[in-house]
Amino acid sequence: MKTLISEEQVREGVTRMAFEINQTYANRPLTIVGVLTGSVVLLADMIRQLTMPLRVGVVQASSYRGATSRGPLVINSDLMPDIANHDVLMVDDIFDTGHTMAELIQLMEKLGPTSVRTAVLLRKSGQQEVTIQPDFIGFDIPNEFVVGYGLDYQDEYRNLPFVGALEDEDLQRHASRTKRNHDSC
Repeated sequence: MKTLISEEQVREGVTRMAFEINQTYANRPLTIVGVLTGSVVLLADMIRQLTMPLRVGVVQASSYRGATSRGPLVINSDLMPDIANHDVLMVDDIFDTGHTMAELIQLMEKLGPTSVRTAVLLRKSGQQEVTIQPDFIGFDIPNEFVVGYGLDYQDEYRNLPFVGALEDEDLQRHASRTKRNHDSC
C-alpha cells in the first residue's frame, strides 16, 4: 500500500475544513449528520474543532458490499435527529461518483432543514456522475481505491491514521486470504 495523505497532512486538512466550517456558520447552531461507517473518524476529529452549538447524528448509507464496485444504495436514517428548521452539515468520508451524497441530500431536503451543506475528507478526481459538489473538501485525490482514516476495504484498514491506496498486490493478497477462509469452512 502506498501512502497518499500522511497522518500529519490529514490532521492539517481536517483543521482547515473545521476552520472553514466555523467561518461559514459562525455561532449559529448546527446539526451534523455523519454518514456511517466511513465518516466516523473524520466526524470525531472535526467536531472537536467546531465552536458553534452542535447536535450530532448519523445516517447509514452503503452501496459497496465487500467489493470495489458500486451497487444499489441502502439508506437507514433511524439514528438521524430531527432536522426540520435546522442548518445541517452532512459529513462523509469520500465523494466518488456523488450518487450517495445526491440521494442523501434529496432525503434530507424532504425533511425541511433550513439549509444542507456537505463536507468530505476526500474528493476523487474525474469520477463524478452528478452535478453537485461538496461544500467543504479536505483533499482531492486521484482515481485510486483508498483506505485508512475511516475508509475500508472489506471492513479492514479503517483504523489507519493516514490515507493509503491499495495496490494490485494488496487486492490479490485479500482475494487469496478470502479464498483460503472459504476453503477451510
